[in-house]
Amino acid sequence: MDFIRMRCKRETAADGHRVRAMAAFGLCALVLGGCAFGGNDEEKALSAQVSASDQVFPVNYRSELLAFLRTYLNEPRGLQHAGIAAPVQRPFGGRTRYVVCVRYSERDPGGYKLARVRAVLYAGGRLDRLVEESGELCNGVSLSPFPELEKLTR
Repeated sequence: MDFIRMRCKRETAADGHRVRAMAAFGLCALVLGGCAFGGNDEEKALSAQVSASDQVFPVNYRSELLAFLRTYLNEPRGLQHAGIAAPVQRPFGGRTRYVVCVRYSERDPGGYKLARVRAVLYAGGRLDRLVEESGELCNGVSLSPFPELEKLTR
C-alpha cells in the first residue's frame, strides 16, 4: 500500500474544498460590501423609501423631537433660546418632506454656544433625521417658544 500517494490525494482534495469555501466567502463579502457601501446617505435613509404622495403630517412631531434630542445631544440639560416651527413641506434630496425647524443654544464649558437653527426631516409621519446645517430648509419659517426643550433632562 502506498501511504504517501493516499496522503497526497487527501490533502489535494482538502485544498480543493478550502479553495471553494474561500471563493464562496469572498463572493459573499463582495455582495454584502456592495450593499453596505453602495449609494449615498440620502438613498439609505428612510426618506428615500417614502415617496411624496406617501407623506403624512407628523402629528407627534414635538414629542418625537424631544425623545430624539434627549439621546442625540451629549448634554441635553440646560438648553436655552429654544424655538420650534410648525411642520412645512420642503424639497430635500429631490423629494418633498415635512421639515420642522428647531433652534436651541447648547451649554459650553465657558458659557453657551450661539443659538443655531437645525432642520428635522420627517418621512411617512416619522422623524427621519436632523440636518445640522439647515440652509434653505428653514428660510422664512417663524419659530415659536419651545419651553419643553429647555426643560429637557437625561
